[in-house]
Amino acid sequence: MFRKVLIANRGEIAVRVSQTLQEMGITAVAVHSEPDRNALHVRRADEAYQLDGKTSAETYLRGDKIIAIAKSHGVDAIHPGYGFLSENEDFAQACIDAGLVFIGPPPHIAAAMGDKIVAKKTMAAAGVPIVPGWAGEGRVEIDTIRKEAARIGYPVLIKAAAGGGGKGMRVVNQESELAAALESAQREAGNAFGDARVFLEKYITEARHVEIQIFGDHHGNAVHLFERECSIQRRHQKIIEESPCVGLTPAVRAKMGEAGVRAAKAMGYANAGTVEFMLTDSGEFYFLEVNTRLQVEHPVTEMVVGRDLVRVQVQVAAGEKLPFEQDQLTQTGHALECRIYAEDASRGFLPSIGRIVHYVQPSGPGLRVDSGVIAGSEVSVYYDPMLAKLIAWARTRDEAIDKMAWALRRYVVMGVTTNIEFLRNVVLHPEFRAGRTTTRFLDHHPIQADTGSPDSNAALIAAALSARAGTQRLSGSTAAVAASTDSPWTTAAGWRAY
Repeated sequence: MFRKVLIANRGEIAVRVSQTLQEMGITAVAVHSEPDRNALHVRRADEAYQLDGKTSAETYLRGDKIIAIAKSHGVDAIHPGYGFLSENEDFAQACIDAGLVFIGPPPHIAAAMGDKIVAKKTMAAAGVPIVPGWAGEGRVEIDTIRKEAARIGYPVLIKAAAGGGGKGMRVVNQESELAAALESAQREAGNAFGDARVFLEKYITEARHVEIQIFGDHHGNAVHLFERECSIQRRHQKIIEESPCVGLTPAVRAKMGEAGVRAAKAMGYANAGTVEFMLTDSGEFYFLEVNTRLQVEHPVTEMVVGRDLVRVQVQVAAGEKLPFEQDQLTQTGHALECRIYAEDASRGFLPSIGRIVHYVQPSGPGLRVDSGVIAGSEVSVYYDPMLAKLIAWARTRDEAIDKMAWALRRYVVMGVTTNIEFLRNVVLHPEFRAGRTTTRFLDHHPIQADTGSPDSNAALIAAALSARAGTQRLSGSTAAVAASTDSPWTTAAGWRAY
């Protein structure tokens, strides 16, 4: 087993990986940019080293700097977290070439699955259902795209061959929109990934986004850890995830899990990954892509399966066999995850930056918060504005929703504006409660965004705290807490602001 592991990431995932490493008796090493020198992931690590620079391109995306630090400080392995270099096959290979273990799948798998055209062909050959579509070679021309789109039938989806996160993706409802959408998708894909190739898929207008958590080892074993539903999305970005998926019958769940394992074996997969599908109302499902890393939403699987996925990642990377077989894995209860962002839902989800002057996480049975911030943390313009993930587990989905709504009501962030109230309005929506969720949920059910206008008492306290911290922003969610019947603003008992 490793003695020392460097975490090539920041924020909540770096904090979360540190904890498991430390529980395993492994020294956790952090790296950080100049703006992150006092960040929580730095404080929680056993050792921390600075990457000179401020932007991601200068720091967390500089694999050469990260490997140099690892080599200089006796590191055995590197855990990439998610995002940044986690699916970069060149970085994975550079780690191996430097004598370091990369805690993730082999570089050739990341390379193959990072190319969505190659991934679709691999899955089709393995008998995994794929969405009808078309993929050419190189940069495609409009006349070819027009012909193929007509053959597939509108609406169609133009997708980047490389990368992810919704970049280079455009929905086209009719031929008149095609040329502009193609040019826009190619330009965005080229800028984001250095690869302007795109392909076409039939756009399934009403479907659930369901992913299967897979795990493989270097001894030929592969299993699935059931599914997560990730249908609640904004601009192709997931914001709420849950497990189990209410849209799966036991028979379809078994088929989808088997397809995930078949995909893993076809790739010779090792370590953690997900096989993503679109699920229709009729129970048909189609392959979307493979994510060759740990997912943001992995905690919901951990909650219902009762396994630490990071621990298993480390064990597999160290050459051990998977610590479980398929028949030893079961789902228990229901879990939801909400992503807490520093963004203003009432202003088009604009990022909110500044110092967090007051921070209170909800706590209680069945609640978990994977956070990358505390009071005093700086939310920088340089990085993704996700602050934390709130996870709720209960025996049933209804109870999990009730618990999540309760926890969101008591999540206090002062100093920056957050999406907490927006998330609470989503989980309390009657259609969400009924389980009628698709990737177009927010299109069909526009959620009332919090205006961000705090009541006078909250504003006074926020102003006092902000004066000390040099900021004047207040999270809209704090106003909701202030107005609640069990909040300190309305209690007759004594209380103190810390």
